[in-house]
Order: sequence, then C-alpha cells, then structure tokens
Amino acid sequence: MTAPLFLPCAAGVEDLLSSEVQRLLPGIPIHTQRGGVALDGDPIHVMTLNLKCRLAQRVLVEVGEAAYRDETDIYLLAKAVDWTQWITPQHTLRVDTTSHRSPLRSLNFAALRVKDAVCDTLRDATGERPSVDTHNPDLHLVLHLSAERAVLYVDTSGEPLFKRGWREDKGDAPLKETLAAAMLAAADWQGTPEHGGALHDPVCGSGTVAIEAAQIACGIAPGLLRRFAFERLLPFGSTEMRADWQRLKSHAQSRIHASAVPIFASDVSFRMVDFARRNAERAGVADSIVFNGGDALERGAPALPEGMPGTLMLNPPYGERIEVGGKAGRSSQRDPRQIDNRGIDNKAAPTDFFTRLASHWKRAYTLHPAGWTAYILSPDMKLPTAMRLKEARRVPMWNGPIECRLFRFDLVAGSMRAGAGNEAPRVEQPVQPPVKRPVKQPVK
Repeated sequence: MTAPLFLPCAAGVEDLLSSEVQRLLPGIPIHTQRGGVALDGDPIHVMTLNLKCRLAQRVLVEVGEAAYRDETDIYLLAKAVDWTQWITPQHTLRVDTTSHRSPLRSLNFAALRVKDAVCDTLRDATGERPSVDTHNPDLHLVLHLSAERAVLYVDTSGEPLFKRGWREDKGDAPLKETLAAAMLAAADWQGTPEHGGALHDPVCGSGTVAIEAAQIACGIAPGLLRRFAFERLLPFGSTEMRADWQRLKSHAQSRIHASAVPIFASDVSFRMVDFARRNAERAGVADSIVFNGGDALERGAPALPEGMPGTLMLNPPYGERIEVGGKAGRSSQRDPRQIDNRGIDNKAAPTDFFTRLASHWKRAYTLHPAGWTAYILSPDMKLPTAMRLKEARRVPMWNGPIECRLFRFDLVAGSMRAGAGNEAPRVEQPVQPPVKRPVKQPVK
C-alpha cells in the first residue's frame, strides 16, 4: 500500500535532495517543493529512505489532508484516520504543530484536538486510550497548518535524521550532518578519485564534514547506527516487514568498503581533534581519516597520490557560533563591517583572516599538479572580496536560521582566480527564506 510521503530539508537543498531520492528510488516520480520533496511510497520505501537518505531531515507519511476553519475541523481530520492500524493503547504519542499564516489563535489547542481524536478512536475500538510521551513517543504526529489547508503526518524517523548515532563529543554549535552532506553533494564530492578526489577540512571541529565524507567514501549508510520510530509502529511490525528491514540493513552492511581516496581533518584545538577522532571511531571511519592538530593558516597541504585532485571543504565559525583560535584569533581588532545587516557579529573573522587564508592557499595548495578546489560555507556575501578571489560558483544554503552561501574557489597557480577552462561563475537565483513554522510545546 502506498501513501504520500514528504521529506523536509534545509532551504536551498531541495534540488540536491530530489536527486538523492531519485538515486535511492529509481523510477519513482519525485516532486520538488519549497522546503523538501514529495513522492508516493510504500513501507519498503519508507525504510529505505530512513536508512540511506543523507539530506532529508525526516521521512513523513501523510495520513490526512483537508480544508479547515476551526479546531473542530482539525478534530474531524484526525478522527477520520483509523489509528488502530498504527498503534495500540499501550503505545504512546506526541503531537507537534507547525503553521504558515494559520488563522487559528492557539496551535497548542489544535494539537490537543488531534491528540483527542487519536485517543477517542482507540477508546472507541478497545476501551482504552494511549498515553502522551513528550520525550520518546511511539507515534509522533506532525500537524501542518497553512492559511486554509491542514495536513497531518506520521513521523517515521523519530529523532531527526541528522542524528546519525555516532556523535557524542561535540564543541560549540556543531554543523548538522545533513548540512555537511549537502555541502558535499553541492560540490559533487562522491568519495572517488573521479568525483572530488581527496578531501581536507582544516577547521574540522568535532569532525562532521570529514566523518560524513568518510562514510560516503566507504559506502556506509547514514542510518546504520541508529533506530527509527517506524520500528515501533504496527504497519512495520509484521514478521514480513521485520524481515524486509533486516534484509535492507544486511544489504547496506555488505556494501561497506575501504575508502578509495584519502581524507584529512585538522583543527587548531587539539581538544576538538580528540573529539573528532572519538566520533570517527563510533562512526566506523577512524581508519579512513588522518587527524592532525594545527592552524589553518600554517598547516601545509596534504600529500596526495599523483594525478588525484583535492577538495578543501570548510565551515569556519561565524555569526553567533564560536570564536576562532590560533594565529587568526591573535589577529588585530575586528572590522566593524563584520556586523551584518541582521546585527550578527561575525566573531570568527578577524579583519584579515580570509585574506591571509587565501595567501596561505596560494603558497601551499597550488603546487599539486591535479589541483585543489576549495569550498567555504559562509554568511558573508562579500567573502570573495575579502579573500581577493573570484568565486567559480556560489550555492545558497541555510544553516538553521542563518542564510549562507557555499563558495567555490578553484586554486590556480598565479592569481588563484578562475582561469580559462574553469566553470564560469553562476548567476545566483534569488532564494526565499525558509518558511517560519513555529513549533508549539507538545501536548501533555
């Protein structure tokens, strides 16, 4: 039995997610929408997407959709679903509500009406009702309200998909794994000598980019180390479904292989390097990453096999994130221009940090015959000017509420500007900010 599915993602990642889903589920029609992709899928598709999708935030199954005017309509929408096919009274539930221009005054009351409908359905059928669990529910429901339409989803993921199951050690404001995967996808880095080559993150923090890259290079499915909400729901609880789930995981396990490209990660903080190394061990890729301490402004380029290109992938600290350390942190005073039009102080960028970084790259990274390509995720739209470089490409991405661009620089000997034969700078299309969908506290 198929049902409408929706996979939300970070703004700017929709096209990348669409391509990933098409690769995972070839032949399935995909509809790219603002904020995610939609498709019709069966339980096997739901399990496959949860296990293998790197860019989606969740896998949602649509169970109801209708026009509404008040909370009574919301109750009737939820009451029309046969919840006995999803849970028993011994299961627990939670309801969250998001909205975009909803006329309702209380989103919490709308969520309460959904909870009432589920409990009434179970009580009518069995004489008992399920309990609410706001922390680890068996059934997590998401109600989305637009100006006139209400859509009710079952969240089959449980914890968001960026939680891969390996991160225990982390620093301040760690990059989400889904965004790290989006950066790599935008760079067409696939962990092979032909697509991206070697990878180096010289400001690795707790190791998110390098670990995500290593799992890609080793063929490790992102969901192999964690559990999902669908495993506790009735449609996935039959003997046949459990056997299908075990076959999917066994097949994914059998596809793990050694990385064909070297991966390097370093950070000025030896404490963060230690965190990254321990995270890599839990992720099963410690042997695929070379970790080092060292300042990004001083560490030389890693030695690469002859003919293999290299990719630099950086998410330097910015905005309300963390202070930069090392030589850059000892730099002179901050430029007042670093306070952007949203009032965010770019703490991590001393006046000449990126200029000095570009100069270091010119000395250290332009000598390799196969070349290096650098990607930097930054909210500073004038970053190329600060680096005195011409970007070859810029890709809009959102890091949570922070609007960013993933800048590409082709490291060419001499001027280090985009040279003949390189990709022409792309004309950037305007990007709408993500829809603000406030989430109320779960119903108790």
